[in-house]
Amino acid sequence: MPLDSEMSQHLTDLIHPLTLGQVAHFRALGLRERLLTLPVLVALVLTMLWRQEGSPTELVRLLRQEGFLWCSPVQVTVQALSERLRTFPAVLFWRVLQDLLPLLQRRWADRQRPLPPELAWVQERYTAVLAVDGSTLDALLRKVGLLRGLEKHPLAGRMTALLDLGSRLPREIWYEADPQAHDQRFWPRIHAALTRGTLLLYDLGYTNFAHFQQLTQAGVTWLTRAKSNLGYTVVETLAATAQVRDERVWIGSGAERQEVRLVQVLVGTTWRRYLTNELDPARLPPAVVGALYAQRWRIEEAYATVKRLLGLAYFWTGSQNGVELQLYATWLLYAVLIDLTDAVAEHLQRPFAALSVEMVYRSLYYFTIAHQQGTATDPIAYLAENATWLGILKRERKRKPPAPAPLTNLAGALT
Repeated sequence: MPLDSEMSQHLTDLIHPLTLGQVAHFRALGLRERLLTLPVLVALVLTMLWRQEGSPTELVRLLRQEGFLWCSPVQVTVQALSERLRTFPAVLFWRVLQDLLPLLQRRWADRQRPLPPELAWVQERYTAVLAVDGSTLDALLRKVGLLRGLEKHPLAGRMTALLDLGSRLPREIWYEADPQAHDQRFWPRIHAALTRGTLLLYDLGYTNFAHFQQLTQAGVTWLTRAKSNLGYTVVETLAATAQVRDERVWIGSGAERQEVRLVQVLVGTTWRRYLTNELDPARLPPAVVGALYAQRWRIEEAYATVKRLLGLAYFWTGSQNGVELQLYATWLLYAVLIDLTDAVAEHLQRPFAALSVEMVYRSLYYFTIAHQQGTATDPIAYLAENATWLGILKRERKRKPPAPAPLTNLAGALT
């Protein structure tokens, strides 16, 4: 269904001024003014993703009949639209995304809603709490351009996100056309995006003692899993119980040699081992380390949202530029959806994790119906008031009691 006037205005207020702010850069690139300008294309692509329209032919019909968001109806051909989507500089969409994210981050900071205790703890002690990870993009269609002659569907490349674990908004999105690009390839861009006082989480794929040292020298605190074959020398044992071991150790050799903490936590019958360059256990206690590292899963949830829910698993172009354009536009939509979900969480005074992002997205259909019937005017209030029957509030699942562990009552452990 078409977007209702309230949601259309919400998207217009957030994004349209940012598209106008890129007009000067648009002209600096030497691009010709046409019907399908940057503001028109951003409105078109966002609407296409929001309504899950994958056909340029259908988009042309909708554009002619309805217009999109802040754009009036306009008549273009399918060929013109397809060519524009294939060749329009994706960097302009990236710049709009880069302008939107700080705005939404400030909106998140101004809201009041419960946070997980481990995040509340570290956010009082670090300037930012971020996680980084990569994900391979899905296959391209072989029905377009030079891809027609290929025997197999080529993968669309690889993306890496630097995610704020509190707001769940990305700080940076990077793209590599090579789908086999290793996570290590993104280290230079990761370093450039970090500031002193940041706490960074990453998985074993980023293990590199030289980069660990570089982070430490830049004043960045890091936390990761320790490999099973890690070689180290114990300097001091800080804590040793039946369920926790906290040690200061030396890792690496030569210029890469560094003193870090090795924190081992018994979960069930398994010892989980973590490395961090935070040597002060008062700032990052063992009770926080394991629970905080589990928050790294938020970046996997973000990838599931952009791929499965918002359609980044399906590419309607075969060009690298077109892939990047769709990539940045999808993350634009993701950021708006996360901001909307967080506003509903504040209205309910519930943790963000208690809400389903997918059901917030799907429930906007019911708000549209209610809005047309004249029974609802505010999407946030409507979603919050009807959160239970709409499935926005997650159901509590019955689970087996967890094995005794120091993380069972984190809030109590930190007091």
